[in-house]
Amino acid sequence: MDTTRRRFLAGAATVVGTAATGDAAHADDHLHQEVPSDVALRVKSIESLLVEKGLIDRAAIDAMVDIYENKVGPRNGARVVARAWVDPAYKQRLLANGTAAIGELGFSGEQGQDITVVENTAKVHNLIVCTLCSCYPWPVLGLPPVWYKSAAYRSRSVIDPRGLLKELGLELSPDVEVRVWDSNAEVRYLVLPERPAGTEKLSEAELAALVTRDAMVGVSRVSGPREEARA
Repeated sequence: MDTTRRRFLAGAATVVGTAATGDAAHADDHLHQEVPSDVALRVKSIESLLVEKGLIDRAAIDAMVDIYENKVGPRNGARVVARAWVDPAYKQRLLANGTAAIGELGFSGEQGQDITVVENTAKVHNLIVCTLCSCYPWPVLGLPPVWYKSAAYRSRSVIDPRGLLKELGLELSPDVEVRVWDSNAEVRYLVLPERPAGTEKLSEAELAALVTRDAMVGVSRVSGPREEARA
């Protein structure tokens, strides 16, 4: 997670608590409202025991989780996006029936759940959230990142999506409409980002390499090759 995400998680939850209740005195309660599930507590206990006995290394576990959050998992979604950018007919099918079109590339949705794809344009920006828990399109994005599951993100996505995006480094012009999509047990959402300028000569594989998980959630844009080089 980059420093922008860390700053957001550190400070935004207090703002959300205050905005949602109208009372700063309740902000601390809001920060502590999420009690880990029995399964999460059990996993944490087992992990601590294994670390204590020297059987596993916590840093190695964090590194493995990072791989599946940021590298392996999102590559499936990146392939879907790149195909839509180069194949207009596939893009049309993707927007009409995301689950079926994603299945064409060999990525099947979770049982009983559909994936709806929403397209970013020059005038519309889409943002994905799960306000109740952490519903997420695992087959195309891998593991949900920590910030996506946080109370701060889940609340501010609905209360102040434009302000949230600005804090995360994406400032949209006032004439761009922000649409927030709430994932649930039946439907998961995936953002089809805008194709960046200057990528007309890139191959499908090269385009896929530009696509990030954050862009497919809607908290960032896809950078072109020159922007990547400057970064």
